[in-house]
Amino acid sequence: MTAAFAGMPALLWIYLLAVNLIAFCLYGADKQKAKHHRWRIPERVLILFAFLGGALGALLGMFTFHHKTRKWKFRILVPLALILWCALLWFLAG
Repeated sequence: MTAAFAGMPALLWIYLLAVNLIAFCLYGADKQKAKHHRWRIPERVLILFAFLGGALGALLGMFTFHHKTRKWKFRILVPLALILWCALLWFLAG
């Protein structure tokens, strides 16, 4: 971690770690539910978690579980959320 990012509040890093872990788990859980034809997690919730800071976890979940990788909404919005969060963190670090 660079010195600029090290100066950011620990609470922000804890939040980002937690929301990314939750996003990753949501994608895995939704994939399992899809396989077993059970109640699914709404797509808006999966995308919402990406924009709440869990974009990296969502993207890793998409490719780890091979889930939602063909849907254009996810192929565009999840990477967009990641870019926005990277830009925000860069701005906050500067």
